[in-house]
Order: sequence, then structure tokens, then C-alpha cells
Amino acid sequence: MALLILKRLALGVFTLWLVSVLVFGGTQLLPGDVASAILGQNATPASLAALRQHLGLDQPALARYLSWLAGFSHGDLGMSLATRQPVADLLWPRFWNTMALAAYTAVVGVPLAIGLGILTAVRRGGMFDRAVNVAALAMVALPEYFLGLLLILIVSVQYGWLPSLADTYPGMGLGAWLQATTLPMLTLLLVTVAQIMRMTRTAVLSVMDQAYVETAYLKGLKTGRVVLRHAVPNAAAPIVNVVAFNIAYLITGVVLVEAVFNYNGLGRFMVDAVSKRDLPMVQAAAMVFGAAYVILNMTADVAAIALNPRLRYPR
Repeated sequence: MALLILKRLALGVFTLWLVSVLVFGGTQLLPGDVASAILGQNATPASLAALRQHLGLDQPALARYLSWLAGFSHGDLGMSLATRQPVADLLWPRFWNTMALAAYTAVVGVPLAIGLGILTAVRRGGMFDRAVNVAALAMVALPEYFLGLLLILIVSVQYGWLPSLADTYPGMGLGAWLQATTLPMLTLLLVTVAQIMRMTRTAVLSVMDQAYVETAYLKGLKTGRVVLRHAVPNAAAPIVNVVAFNIAYLITGVVLVEAVFNYNGLGRFMVDAVSKRDLPMVQAAAMVFGAAYVILNMTADVAAIALNPRLRYPR
């Protein structure tokens, strides 16, 4: 088991290195010139050349990549080209805003999704099972931005229950923050609950069809005890994986949702950086997204190994 965990950790580090190569290479392929974007169209060739030299853009791409990777590995995210401020000072407050929204969604959504998945598995084939599955398929099929706009139209514009924009600020009270972020949370909730619920249902059903579950029923055990004591623990590994995958989505896939609700998170931060062609900010945001995704999936792999008795107690 220890060897399997070490292999997963090594694979995670290798994946993160590949992400760094793709992020740096992708930002270098963005159209336009950084120096021209900063100085404007009226800049002279001499001033453009001086700025490129000052920013290190005259160096080979490999040298710039190695310098950037070394700085990132030591926590130095570079300087913003647009504001000349440290990228870390601009990025981390928005990262924690995104984490707060993801945590809010996960706290509400994960128990709800697992509970619905277990209930639909127990009542498979019934009206409740069919209705929940149809609703889940609809939520998965609809894009996040469309769901967000639909919620704004109904919840905010038509009934005025919640604000349409998620305006937050430092020192904001918990009640005001919850009111401002509930609408984007509901948008993310509809997507993630549907995916986790369907995987939970499938995993629990696959276990409930096993012979030992039928034996438990023949012994006279009640359905609740059979499901919670026998089916759910043995279906935990795929459930943990899909929960980790969706939490990673909550952190890395919120770009459109944050843009729709004007939420001051890392996704909107990255969109603004791309529009300004601020490469250090784009690279840092993309690497933080990639690191969060890799770490969460690596954690899910390790948890799945720990929950699998065949790996914990090898012959």
C-alpha cells in the first residue's frame, strides 16, 4: 500500500510539471506583444526594446521557463506587468474567495448528493428515482453560465429574493456574505449534486446486487442497516473519487460562474489578466488551478487505496 501511495505521489508531481510546461507554453502562444500592450500603440521601437529587455522577454524561452519555474517552486509568483505589484499579493485574496465559495457549495452539496444517491438506489425504479434522475440529467446537460443566468432571472429579477451580483469585500459579515454568494453557490450546486448523486447511486446499486447483501436481507436485517453498514462502506472508493473530482471542479471550473455573478475570485482574476495580457498573473493563476486539481485528485487516489481492503491487506 505504501508503494502504491508513493507511486501516486510521484505521478502527481510529474503531472504538475507537465501542467507547468503547458501553462508556460500556452501563454507564450497568446497573440500580441506584451511590451506593446503596456506602452500602447504610440511607443517607439527604442522604448519597446528597452521594456522587453527589462522584462526579460529578450531571453530564450527555455531560460525564461526555468527562471519562472524556479521562482514558482520557491513561492515567488513574479510581478504583475500591468500594476507592477507582486502577483502573490493580488492572487491569494482572490484564491481564498474562490476556496470559500467552493467550501460553501461542498458543505451543502456533498451530503445532499450522497443522501439522494443512496435514496434513489434504495428506491430504484420508483417515481422518486425516475424524477431525481431526469432532473440530474437536465442539470448535467445545461451549461453553468446558462443555469446562472436562469437563476438570476427567476430568483433575483422576478422575485427579488437574492442579489444578482456577488459583491463581497474584506470584513463582510457572515450573513451578508452568505446572502451575496448563495446564488453562485446554487449554480454550482445544481451541477455538482447531479454528478455526485448519479455516481453514488451507481456505486451503491453495484454493491447491493452482490450475494452478501442478499444474504443480509435473508437474515432479516432492515434495509437501512444493510445499506449503511454493508453497501455504502463497500461503495466508498468510487464515491470518494467523484466527490474529489467535483470539489476540484468547484475550485478550477468556476471561471464562467464568477464572471456571470461578478464574484471577485480567482477565475475572474484570470480572465482579467488574459484581457490585459498580464502573463505572470495568467501563469500564476493557471498553475494554482492546476496544483489544486492535481492535489485533490491525488488525495482521492490515496483515499481510494486506503478504503480498498484488497490493497490494505494484500495477500
